[in-house]
Amino acid sequence: MIWRFRKSGKISEEEEEKVERRATRLIGYSFLVLGAYVLYESGKKLYLQETPNPSLLGIIVAIASIIIMPILFYLKYRTGKAIGSRSLMADSKETLACVFLSIALLIGLTLNYIYGLWQADPIVGLVIVIFLIKEGYDILKGED
Repeated sequence: MIWRFRKSGKISEEEEEKVERRATRLIGYSFLVLGAYVLYESGKKLYLQETPNPSLLGIIVAIASIIIMPILFYLKYRTGKAIGSRSLMADSKETLACVFLSIALLIGLTLNYIYGLWQADPIVGLVIVIFLIKEGYDILKGED
């Protein structure tokens, strides 16, 4: 997004629209790549029966993400809507995906700690994959 907005105001309106479309497509593809990665990791954890290894730093980062990222999502989305930037609004949804992944991490760690349910983290990850793929597809479909 820095790349996209660094060009803003320095190029023609036609070029500005091309840059906006390119940035939006890149975000759509990044959703699909993130979805594929989460699918792979979740599937691997289920197949290999990997139990989560909680670390204090990981828990702190997850909690910080759950607190900070919704605010960042809202500000990005509102700003994108105000300036008519589809790419910034799409990027805000990646920030929202970060919140979901952090929540999944905490749910997985908690269910594993309390009930020994190690499968919770990868199962929630698989649910998040649906969101990621849908968002990526919708973003790319909207660019046609």
